[in-house]
Amino acid sequence: MDNRILADAHNLKKLVREAEALADEAIIAMARLKQAMLSARQNPLVEVSTGQRALLRLTEAESQALAMSTSLLRVHDELSKVARTHVVAGGDPGDPTKIPPSDLDAMPVRQVRERERLQA
Repeated sequence: MDNRILADAHNLKKLVREAEALADEAIIAMARLKQAMLSARQNPLVEVSTGQRALLRLTEAESQALAMSTSLLRVHDELSKVARTHVVAGGDPGDPTKIPPSDLDAMPVRQVRERERLQA
């Protein structure tokens, strides 16, 4: 097997995992932000509606980050298919990634609701 193909495969594997980890970190950071925003709003001196629009915008950002994460899973799945075709033929593929089809079809709640609305 060509060493270049194997080196490229290992590099792509590393970069995909890095991108997925960064997507997860963004989701975690937004969850922490949301928690802090809600905690701050529980102060008796703060109106209960304070920051509601910011919470709505943050929720939309979380939905977009989850969509990005799902798209990265799809990229990962496609690259895994390529690896099984090209790398397995000539060398050690390592542990092949198996992503359940249901995870690849995951959509943010907003998109699910829109699809249901269109089907009604």
